[in-house]
Amino acid sequence: MRNPRPGWYDAGLSHIWLPYAQMKTAAPPLAVAATHGTRIMLADGRELVDGIASWWTACHGYNHPHIGMAIARQLEKMPHVMLGGLVHEQAMTLARRLAALLPGDLDHVFFSESGSVSVEIALKMAVQYWLNRGVRGRKKFVAFKGGYHGDTTGAMAVGDPAIGFHAEFKGLLPDQFVVDLPRDEESTAAFERLLEDRADELAGIIVEPLAQGAGGMRFHDAEVLRRLRAAADRYELLLIFDEIFTGFGRTGKMFACVEAGVVPDIVTLSKALTGGTLPLAATIARAKVFDAFWSDDPLHALMHGPTYAGNALACAAANASLDLFEHEPRLEQIAAIEKTLARDLALCRDLPGVVDVRTKGAIGVVELKRIDDLADLRRRFVKAGVFVRPFGSIVYLTPAFTIEAEDLARLTGAIVKVLGGRMEQKVKKAKQAK
Repeated sequence: MRNPRPGWYDAGLSHIWLPYAQMKTAAPPLAVAATHGTRIMLADGRELVDGIASWWTACHGYNHPHIGMAIARQLEKMPHVMLGGLVHEQAMTLARRLAALLPGDLDHVFFSESGSVSVEIALKMAVQYWLNRGVRGRKKFVAFKGGYHGDTTGAMAVGDPAIGFHAEFKGLLPDQFVVDLPRDEESTAAFERLLEDRADELAGIIVEPLAQGAGGMRFHDAEVLRRLRAAADRYELLLIFDEIFTGFGRTGKMFACVEAGVVPDIVTLSKALTGGTLPLAATIARAKVFDAFWSDDPLHALMHGPTYAGNALACAAANASLDLFEHEPRLEQIAAIEKTLARDLALCRDLPGVVDVRTKGAIGVVELKRIDDLADLRRRFVKAGVFVRPFGSIVYLTPAFTIEAEDLARLTGAIVKVLGGRMEQKVKKAKQAK
């Protein structure tokens, strides 16, 4: 017999407001007692294989001892100190290491606490780049359908309004230009027309390179990014790569910009930056962007200052995470995951209602025509012993890179089994209705 729910659960449930949940009708959240490796241990004694690495953050799995020890050592010295007039070793070391890993002259690192905020900073940085150069009309951005950059106001404005409830905030959000990615002749022509007509209003272009994450796990090739780079150069726009989802190996290389061979002007990073342990984000700029702020005029400074920017504990975790990428075979593990996902999820192609199966790096996606009951589908996965959280019309996997073959097979097997059983049940109900 499973243990009853812990006391802290019932005492706190009426007070917590959970993300992306209609609190009146949502299924009760699962009570987690502990994590280990790629497993989530529930308070009632069950164990689930985590298929999404806590929204793609826990790239080395949970509780990696190297990261834990780095945090513990830093905690003994100093948990945090503001970066206003002060610095510390962990932030300085992390900034240097990130600059060395990124291509070109992406050398100037501005820290914050969350991915959405790093996007806000990138947008603000791009607009002020023009203001500091004496150009006052360039305050808008080109963004792309299927894109998602976060839930804060500026980030919502450059996301696809069809995603989530962002469209409901029209009037609050600044108007931006959200168009199709230039994938083919028609969409490229439309993109070029927009730039030709509106270039004098534009500060930059923002895109999730190679893979759009929360907008539907949609992939595009490097040629699309090369078109964006060429267009940005032609119209003197700043090109922003939002690598919050793709950064740190998720698409197969350390960064999507490296894989694509395209150097953006600004990059945003978060999610896996600390290996899924502590909140931290970074907005990283090329020399030409930084140089526009380098001035004797105090008003040319970037007037932005997150309270916990460069938090020492988080930076220690991020440095430890980078150690693991250096000393453990993460990219080889990602390549092996990609092969397994492609092979195993291919079994879903012939299931009724499946419109696409696609993989890239450590991302596996089964896209359906529609999902009528997300809550029921999520319950079925838990019953199968896995934590998989479908959204929209997709079922996806973004596991930790350290996942063992047995656990990965359990994830892919659960998807094949659950989706197959779901389709059989729908067919049976349709026949009964007749």
